[in-house]
Amino acid sequence: MTQHKSQGAALRLAVLLGGAGVFHFVRPAFFDDQVPTALPGAARTYTVVSGIAELGVAATLAIPRTRRLGGALAAALFVAVFPANIDFARRAVQNPTTPFATKAAVLARLPLQIPLVTESLKARRNAP
Repeated sequence: MTQHKSQGAALRLAVLLGGAGVFHFVRPAFFDDQVPTALPGAARTYTVVSGIAELGVAATLAIPRTRRLGGALAAALFVAVFPANIDFARRAVQNPTTPFATKAAVLARLPLQIPLVTESLKARRNAP
């Protein structure tokens, strides 16, 4: 693998996570709704903490000397939020007022975690 390919995966993930992290603070209610109701405490706390985590992981991916750590952290983050994504999809599908397009979107996003994890591991593996 060339350095260019290594940087590509890491930088794409950094942009994705950085954008999502910022979005947690711009539109927090969107993320509050995705927090599983079974978790203790306020949904906003989880929104803020996950936004900070995404921004931090994005930074570690963007910096070459921390990229190996960033790839591992990104993979762990994508795995950690997967149960919440499943719960959100379950709630959306079971809610009769949820539009079909929303139901389809939340279900379609579930398998997207796989390439996110594999790209994270690629960024880790190919880090300088």
